[in-house]
Amino acid sequence: MSRTLKISISLLIGFIVLICILFGHKDISVEELKDHYGASPSQYLEIEGMSVHYRDEGNPNDSLPLVLIYGTGASLHTWNDWINELIKERRVIRMDLPAFGLTGPFPNRDYSISHYVTFLDQFLKKLQIENCILGGNSLGGQIAWNYTVEYPKRVEKLILIDAAGYPKNSSSEPLAFTVAKIPILNKGLTFITPRFVIESSIENVYANPEIIESVLIDRYFELSLREGNRQAFIDRMQLDYDSSEIQQIKNIQQPTLVLWGEEDRLITLESAYRFQEDLPNDTMVILKNSGHVPMEESPKESLEILKIFLNQ
Repeated sequence: MSRTLKISISLLIGFIVLICILFGHKDISVEELKDHYGASPSQYLEIEGMSVHYRDEGNPNDSLPLVLIYGTGASLHTWNDWINELIKERRVIRMDLPAFGLTGPFPNRDYSISHYVTFLDQFLKKLQIENCILGGNSLGGQIAWNYTVEYPKRVEKLILIDAAGYPKNSSSEPLAFTVAKIPILNKGLTFITPRFVIESSIENVYANPEIIESVLIDRYFELSLREGNRQAFIDRMQLDYDSSEIQQIKNIQQPTLVLWGEEDRLITLESAYRFQEDLPNDTMVILKNSGHVPMEESPKESLEILKIFLNQ
């Protein structure tokens, strides 16, 4: 082996060691995370061998609860800015999806939409919820409309917030999403998870990243380190796009709110207009100065739109 090659290998090894020292992070135990993110009013129930983290708040006599589902990489806390107002009159239920938050990965590593729909059905049955108003953002929106297609009698109204489903025409994608799709490189995400990658990914889905607070970044970052979540995120991002259910959207008869951030670069307005075209009974509202997660970025404006729809 030549001296030059030895030096090159030594430098490469040194660089890898430095990266691991600077950006390597161990998993954080579920119990440690629960102390900060899973205390009361959090509850837990067993589904498919997982301890599912959820919150069931508000009016216990509300016979038509509002069930909210978030998008990839988030947690039930994404709805925090809506909750205090909503629970004054309504029963509101939210859960951590498998792969994210405190719930952790599916034991069988099946992150298909059909499996998420089955999971949601099990979750609602465990809580003895026969009918609900179902809402979701991004991946959560895709789960919500697929659930409505599969169980139309169980959904009274549907809320789609920058929802996934149609082929994406993204003008920009979060850095974490991009890295998770690259073979070999993505393996490093299971132990090398720079905080700046999470921060950059959050900034990507906001229209105005200047309003992002460090506490928000800390929450996304720390929950991504929950045991098993990093591998689950990679597993989820490896799935091929499945367009088999798109034609079923036209069969959804429930009153549907299509709420979109005008500056969403991940799932652009093109998808919003496709939902509007395909859904026979929809109301579409586009929020200016908002990106992919309007319930976080524009909580007051998005909540007012939601309340009008709920009261119709």
